[in-house]
Amino acid sequence: MEFPRVLAVAPGSPAERAGIQIGDELLSLNGEAPRDVLRYRLLADEATVELEVRRGGLDQMIVVDKLDGEPMGAEVHSAVFDRVVTCDNHCSFCFIYQLPQGMRKSLYLKDDDYRLSFLYGNFTTLTRFTEADLERVLDEGLSPLYVSIHATDPDVRAAMLRNRRGAVSLRWLRVLLDHGVEVHGQVVVCPGVNDGEVLDDTLLGVLDRFPELATVACVPLGVSAHNREPTMRPHTADEAAAVIDTIDAWQERFLSTLGRRMVFAADEYHLMADRPFPEAQSYEGFSQHENGIGMARMLEREVHEALAGRTDVGTGRQHGFFSWVDGAPATGYQAPRVTLRSRAGGRVLTDHKRPIGLVTGEYGARVLEPLLDMLSEAAAVEVRTVPVANHFFGGNIAVTGLLAGVDVARVLSDQPSDHRYLMPDVVLSQGMFLDATTPDSLPRTVEIVPTDGISLVGALT
Repeated sequence: MEFPRVLAVAPGSPAERAGIQIGDELLSLNGEAPRDVLRYRLLADEATVELEVRRGGLDQMIVVDKLDGEPMGAEVHSAVFDRVVTCDNHCSFCFIYQLPQGMRKSLYLKDDDYRLSFLYGNFTTLTRFTEADLERVLDEGLSPLYVSIHATDPDVRAAMLRNRRGAVSLRWLRVLLDHGVEVHGQVVVCPGVNDGEVLDDTLLGVLDRFPELATVACVPLGVSAHNREPTMRPHTADEAAAVIDTIDAWQERFLSTLGRRMVFAADEYHLMADRPFPEAQSYEGFSQHENGIGMARMLEREVHEALAGRTDVGTGRQHGFFSWVDGAPATGYQAPRVTLRSRAGGRVLTDHKRPIGLVTGEYGARVLEPLLDMLSEAAAVEVRTVPVANHFFGGNIAVTGLLAGVDVARVLSDQPSDHRYLMPDVVLSQGMFLDATTPDSLPRTVEIVPTDGISLVGALT
């Protein structure tokens, strides 16, 4: 077990006033060694926090006096200080198995930890969930949680997870719902495995056994060029259309039975099938926005609202794939992807009279294309997309969030040197691309912009 290590101390905070320093190891808070950032936050919420601190090999006591519930102001190095509960499933569709070499080591860790589900929206299969975990979830109010369903038929689910406990672990989902825990579900749809009649049966099982679920997202199987499972393949356009039709039919059933749509198709399905996105209101609050559900409509709405002078309609910072792995600040439970508006060259650009390129993935470019005319008009310069094909992963990977620095560099090297380039922060975690490169290494200076339409319009104008 590690001890929480201080990465940053907020100026003027109780921690700074008490003398907490960057690099301090916090051995205990009020006599208890916290096992994760959740327990750390609860202990640090007290009005008086007695800290046993190790600094330079020497232990000392520091007392922090503050208001009850006031943030202490010390950011720690990780979300979990004991050991992440790793996944013991062997799913043929697991994206971790399809990662290329050369990425940050932490990205190869398969977790199945309910704590990371609560903190970052990571999906857990519940195959390693225990009575003690349930007790803590209920005692500390760890809600919402995110659960991988994939199939409600026990045999199909066990086969997909390649784990016999997959057949019975959804019993924990029933218990969580019985105790009022908000749970969002996910089905990774694999062609020929759990689509078609199996998907119908899964959604029937949701209605019959788990109607209290907040939402269920159906997302397509991602197949990289490094996939070694011959049965795993991308959807065809017709298969993507069939998934949309199935979900549309089940939305009507859920609406008539529960008064809400419950199940939603990822934006990728509409792009693959070349179908229009549903209207914004049909996403019922965009609860799984960063799982690719309704991103396109939310971006469109944010752009329109921002151009009209309204900036209070965005989704805000949400959870995201790979967002947790490199650290966990205590405040907000969200690892920042970037800390500077502009990373390359260490400077912020102020010349707004040059043509602008929006660096994005291939799917992102298709979403942005209908908005370019209004964005160009607002910026008073030409605004275009700079689509980046994902050679690093290959396969059918086309989402912006999985772009690697090597691919961005390849594309930018052929772009004009005197244009402005904006890039969404979803491609970064702790200032790094997935391949551990940074924007400083790119051949063109880029401005990092938060991944929402309001921030995009603000950067343009």
